Amino acid sequence: MNSPTYENVHNQFKLNGFHLDKDDLCRVAYSFIKEGEDFEKPVGDFLLDWFDSKSYLEVTTSGSTGEPKSIKIDKQAMVNSAIATGDFFDLNSGNRALHCLPVKYIAGKMMLVRAMILGLDLDFVAPSSHPLENNDINYDFIAMVPIQAQHSLKELKKVKKIIVGGAKMNKRLENSLLKLPTKVYETFGMTETITHIAARKVGEKAFTVLPNVTISYDDRNCMVIHAPKISDEVIVTNDIVELLNENQFVFMGRYDNIINSGGIKLIPEQIEDKLASKIEQRFFVIGQPDADLGEKLVLVIEGDTFDLDASIFNDLDKYERPKEIVFVPKFKETKNNKIVRNESFKN
Repeated sequence: MNSPTYENVHNQFKLNGFHLDKDDLCRVAYSFIKEGEDFEKPVGDFLLDWFDSKSYLEVTTSGSTGEPKSIKIDKQAMVNSAIATGDFFDLNSGNRALHCLPVKYIAGKMMLVRAMILGLDLDFVAPSSHPLENNDINYDFIAMVPIQAQHSLKELKKVKKIIVGGAKMNKRLENSLLKLPTKVYETFGMTETITHIAARKVGEKAFTVLPNVTISYDDRNCMVIHAPKISDEVIVTNDIVELLNENQFVFMGRYDNIINSGGIKLIPEQIEDKLASKIEQRFFVIGQPDADLGEKLVLVIEGDTFDLDASIFNDLDKYERPKEIVFVPKFKETKNNKIVRNESFKN
């Protein structure tokens, strides 16, 4: 296919072992909607929307940095994103891939689009935290969220390439993934960029942007994304980055999470990285009002209260040490498992 469009399906595309064209997929869609499992119904809805007469899709943002909202995304831009992913990760028609993400969100939609456009042999399973359980098939490519990768460490040696996105990968998981023969990448992106616009091989510090993407930053040191094949408009983010060149960057943290403690600006993600290998439970740090400092740094840990050894803070600078430690029984999450910091702290 010379110039793939959203109206065409690659002739090598397979879904669960069957070659399916556009008409076949529409029939499958009706079947999924009418009598499919709960996880199949959104696939049916997506396929009918994909092949309708409109040139765009309406998708819902994740809600990890604000209220979820509905936005319109151009279908051809989704095709362009799929092609860029194929080029970047060297995916070829006939490669076997596993789809284990909820299709309600953009990442799940894009796995289907990549398969239909690139001609992948796609196995589709219910989204779960153990997507490779009781599965002996060798795969060329899988996209996962961190919790799925964490629970699939024993099985991932059967996979050639895996991309992990949707939430930041912690150091503990990264160290485990480094021991595998699998090529593993952390991806960087958002709904507005039609999933990832950059990827970082585990063990490396910098993200590299995909084809036809360049980056700069604004006066807050937040990334500005130029991706004309994906978005007509420049995308201004709240992601603080260190720019190495127009194609590579190091992610520092979110502007919305910055804590101003006694005039010192603290980036929670940097502090969390230093603590990641020392606290088994899920945790985050957050700023809270303080009469003397303006904001004080609070460490919030999920689960029952226990005593922390003060030595775990040895790698932190003086200003990075928490002024308070709070235990919360259960963190609040978005529907796609991202921790909502403020809501979790108020819990």
